Amino acid sequence: MRTIIQIAPEIGPGTGVGGVAHHLEQEWSRQGHRVLRFTLDEAGASFIPRPQGRVSGRLALLARVVWFSTVGTARARRFVREHPGADSICHNDALAGDVYVNHGLVRAAMKARGHYALRMVRNPLHLFTAVRDRRRYGSTAHRVVVNLSAQDDRLLRSLNPRLVPATAVIANGVDTDAYAPPTAADREAVRGSLGVAADEVLAIFVGHEYARKGLDLVIDALDRCPATVRVVVVGGSPAMVESMRARPAAVRHAARITFVGASPDPRVWLRGADVLCLPSAYEASPLVVLEALAMGVPVIGTRTGSIADVVHDGVDGYLVDRSAEGVAAALTSLTMADQSSLQAAARATALEHSWSRVAARYLDVFDQVGVAPPRTREPA
Repeated sequence: MRTIIQIAPEIGPGTGVGGVAHHLEQEWSRQGHRVLRFTLDEAGASFIPRPQGRVSGRLALLARVVWFSTVGTARARRFVREHPGADSICHNDALAGDVYVNHGLVRAAMKARGHYALRMVRNPLHLFTAVRDRRRYGSTAHRVVVNLSAQDDRLLRSLNPRLVPATAVIANGVDTDAYAPPTAADREAVRGSLGVAADEVLAIFVGHEYARKGLDLVIDALDRCPATVRVVVVGGSPAMVESMRARPAAVRHAARITFVGASPDPRVWLRGADVLCLPSAYEASPLVVLEALAMGVPVIGTRTGSIADVVHDGVDGYLVDRSAEGVAAALTSLTMADQSSLQAAARATALEHSWSRVAARYLDVFDQVGVAPPRTREPA
């Protein structure tokens, strides 16, 4: 039996970094391993409020990231030393743990969206993260960096030509039991609650970062695709929703767009969806893509991160250029396609990416780390 320490600001069900750590914890525990947590609570940051609101939320997020990156690093390293022989894996912020999972490269994300220098300068969190990660990748803080896609592995190397740790590529997984195709009754119930007719195509967007994930392109695409296409937007703060509602295309098509706000469980809405739209500028390995595929929902996405690794154009979804025209063309194709075939292919793709397989691959990485020569410990 192994002892595995997971270092992450939060660990819990849902999408995002905390969700990945949660699923790995479940799989390893199921196999009989002892899994320990080091989170913001263990780092002594429980006094920092959860991010809420526009200004206060950004300040709270900044405080949490800075705390876990600095104080959290020192305390996490001490926690690891107190458990000799344990395998340690870090999912975000802290510079501690033998294995680090690269859940995203902020510099790559800003470059993908354009106006790189301006985006970096106007957001102190981006600047802090970039400086911190330059230290992370140029030192022996970790032995191995796990990238979630081959594309991110290449990006990491191009952005950090003096990369010190070894790297591996392990894509995220999906719980194919929890995320399963809905019954006909469940599907009809969701669509009925939204007022979506049987002959209408329901496109769903899931995400809290509207700009990076391309919600504006999905909204603008309604000008160019059949009137039978409806859009449901899951996620985002009230301020973000208000701003997106004011977009000219959103005003023109207000009757075709439903904003449901933040939701702890995307399955509620995926059960009624015909397609997930995620025309992101940058992604590492978005969980929601595999979750949608597992529920038999095809995906419209861009060729970024792991999306191009799991979505097969014209088979279980569509890969598009990042434009409203590209999204509209895919939505139009969907309205004319054999949707039962798309749904079956989506489910088949997801079955190849179960969390049990992913967890086993991480254990292989731990084995490789275990035979590596000891590294010199660095001061926090």
